[in-house]
Amino acid sequence: MTSSVHDDRPAGAAAQSPERRRALTGGITGYFVDQFDIYLPVIALAPAMAFFVPPGLDASTRTIIGAFIFTATLLGRPIGAMIFGVLADRTGRRKATIIAITGIAVTTLLIALLPGYSSIGIWAVVLLIALRLLDGVFLGGEYTAAIPLAMEWTPKRRRGLASGLITMTSPLALCLISLLTLLLLQIFPAGSPDSPYAVWGWRIPFVIGALLAFGVLYYFVRYVSEPEAQQPAGTGARRVSPLRELFAGEHRRSLLQVFVLMTGIWTVLNVTVTILPELTSAAAGMTSTQLTLALVVASAICTVTYPPAGLASQRFGRRPFYIVTGAVVVVVGGGTLAVLGRATDLGYWSATALLTVAFTVGILAFGPIAAHLTERFPASLRATGYGVGYSLALVVPAFFAYYLLGLEALVGPALAPAALVVIGGLLTVAGAWLGPETRDVDMHSG
Repeated sequence: MTSSVHDDRPAGAAAQSPERRRALTGGITGYFVDQFDIYLPVIALAPAMAFFVPPGLDASTRTIIGAFIFTATLLGRPIGAMIFGVLADRTGRRKATIIAITGIAVTTLLIALLPGYSSIGIWAVVLLIALRLLDGVFLGGEYTAAIPLAMEWTPKRRRGLASGLITMTSPLALCLISLLTLLLLQIFPAGSPDSPYAVWGWRIPFVIGALLAFGVLYYFVRYVSEPEAQQPAGTGARRVSPLRELFAGEHRRSLLQVFVLMTGIWTVLNVTVTILPELTSAAAGMTSTQLTLALVVASAICTVTYPPAGLASQRFGRRPFYIVTGAVVVVVGGGTLAVLGRATDLGYWSATALLTVAFTVGILAFGPIAAHLTERFPASLRATGYGVGYSLALVVPAFFAYYLLGLEALVGPALAPAALVVIGGLLTVAGAWLGPETRDVDMHSG
């Protein structure tokens, strides 16, 4: 009886409940910092772009620059996953996490201190893009190391819930940063390069992000430890690189399955976060403030659905969860976007309700993802497999705007977003179908 209770825990787990809780808390707070940082340029920096670009720049070019700032972060994440995945698998998850969080804190603070175009010219936006690229590397490293660490400390019967508690910080971060930006814009006017928000108001969320990162860094240094069963034997004990083993070894099939699954999930997320708000605003004639409030409502409701999603995957299995979730995305998510794409006179609350349904369905798949992806790879390359599989799949969906143009020629502009969500849902189903059930994997076996 004793072995059946403890067979999914590190050695000496009966006396290590505080360590498990601290590792999970570190995973939750670290992922929150990651997600808070991701949304900073999209939400907090967008109203202040005039501060970084030449005056009189046309709107389309400014939009392209803003998109490239966000894309630079996305490009950095797979690089960080590869670098810190190898570091975590060879020297330990805790050490890699501490280095990555330090990098996040420093780069975010440096961005908050950047001068504008009026001071250093085009170098203002060049430095901003370069720092966001570097920040993306550290962001990719943070979740690559911290989430496997949290999952390895968690008993397998609780991994689904633990995953939901970690990933729920993504919509929570979106909700909080939206409220913060909305509040700052009410206090500090935006618009011209010399407006209070453009000169220094946008810096406040970045400083907060840096302080949060420093706080998580202190927590990891002070309280989080490496599971004894996962402590590396030393760099000399491994001859094969985790990256080589992942791409050229026996685990490349696992990587392919994760890549298909995450490509579908990221495709749906991109449409949900970027196109869905525009459709909702057009369908109900919302102002920017009304739309922001609607997004706050949607993200707040979505936040509380992640732990139940993790529990459902623990009860019924990860594979059935993702097959059903992908099908729901196809039917409910695609249908909701089709309604919003064709509507022109929806009321505010009707549009907000549809936005909330589509938003929740569109990103619900992230609930158990931390558990499922870490369960797919053995301890010797778990951080590398998780980080690369999670991050590399960002690349194909990153060009979703071009896919929308092609779909518009087939189904029209009103239905193109819905069609792309359907494709993402089908890829999610296919990715789950290709993989095995993982909820009973012993993460502490050889």
